[in-house]
Amino acid sequence: MINQGEQVKKINKWMMDHEQELILQLQQMIQEPSVQLNESGIQKKVAQSLKNLGFKVDMWEPGGTKLTEHDAFISSRENFEGSPNVVGVLKGTGGGKSIVLNGHVDVVPEGDITDWDENPFAGSLKEGCIYGRGATDMKGGNVAMLFALQAIKSLAIPMKGDVVFHSVIEEESGGAGTLAAILKGYTADAALIPEPTNMKIFPKQQGSMWFRLLIKGKSAHGGMSYEGVNAIVKTQKVLTVLEQLEKIRNARVTDPLYSQAPIPLPINVGVIEGGGWPSSVPDLVKVEGRIGFSDEETVKEVQAEFQEAIRTLEDADDWFKQHPVDVEWYGARWLPGSIDADHAFMNILTDQFEQVIGHSPQIEAAPWGTDGGLLTAVGNIPSVVFGPGVTKMAHQANEYIEIKNVRQCAEVIAGTLIKWCNVEEEKA
Repeated sequence: MINQGEQVKKINKWMMDHEQELILQLQQMIQEPSVQLNESGIQKKVAQSLKNLGFKVDMWEPGGTKLTEHDAFISSRENFEGSPNVVGVLKGTGGGKSIVLNGHVDVVPEGDITDWDENPFAGSLKEGCIYGRGATDMKGGNVAMLFALQAIKSLAIPMKGDVVFHSVIEEESGGAGTLAAILKGYTADAALIPEPTNMKIFPKQQGSMWFRLLIKGKSAHGGMSYEGVNAIVKTQKVLTVLEQLEKIRNARVTDPLYSQAPIPLPINVGVIEGGGWPSSVPDLVKVEGRIGFSDEETVKEVQAEFQEAIRTLEDADDWFKQHPVDVEWYGARWLPGSIDADHAFMNILTDQFEQVIGHSPQIEAAPWGTDGGLLTAVGNIPSVVFGPGVTKMAHQANEYIEIKNVRQCAEVIAGTLIKWCNVEEEKA
């Protein structure tokens, strides 16, 4: 049997020799502008890549009541026509552990094109980095997985366990693609999701969900503003309550995996809309935002605490008693997930990181939600997030990823696959 150190060297040499193939593949993925409703082109490319690697490929448009009526289903749409999922299965020789490799192809819109130095879908190569929407979130991670599989195939390294490759839609909107894959039975003994972690390992991912608040006022002419109740002014009190709730919730967090996060479980206000005329007192303000939560909480518990905090406004202000703030839960939601720190898969991933990179990895909790929560909570699959992307560049203009990190991540993934999928199954 090949010595582990020799195997690492073989994979490293192969990847160094074929780095231009990695670059080209990532550029081609970025050149597919796979925003929502436009995922078909990139999914056809992924399906062909998997077929070339010997995978049996299933490509389908999610739908049906089994998906849309599931408790974990969250999406702005129920019709996914033109937005296919792709799952490939590579059967092992038998007797080893199986693994899900999960990556999403949907990207957020490019935003204001003038904020970009170059075309956001060009996949430009500059000074060791590739630029473009989706480069870091998370096409770099997807290519790292494919490149790892290409190395294993080219080096003819056998594996006993099955590899299940999820190329999914809808992650940016709550995970309907991954949920659909799980409900079709595409599960395994462990899962790896190469979201942009800056090469840190996240055995824990927080959950998050969107909220909408409607704050009422009373309209009046601006010249007699005292005859009305300004909804924007009342909104200031609502924002203060949210700030206080964020402090209360984060004061309870003791998990050392969150120690590097200034605010482990943020409450973010992303949208405020109110008023329609400078000389009128606004009678309605809409506030939309996102609340993070841990794997030690349920969705219902978080919602109840949030709603009680909003209700306390009624104790301090008679206006809110007569005109309570409406609370709605809408749009996207990501479930939390975690894996035991001493889980065998975590140990293998950590060991392979040290073999490739030469030092111990940083192990933290993810500051945002991923499809790992669905894989854990619904699929009952121990899941870890580890990827090459530049976390702070996700969703930003001039998004980029370092080629070196994509290649190194692919090396770590390859070694992890070989070791995990050749672990002997426990006998009953």
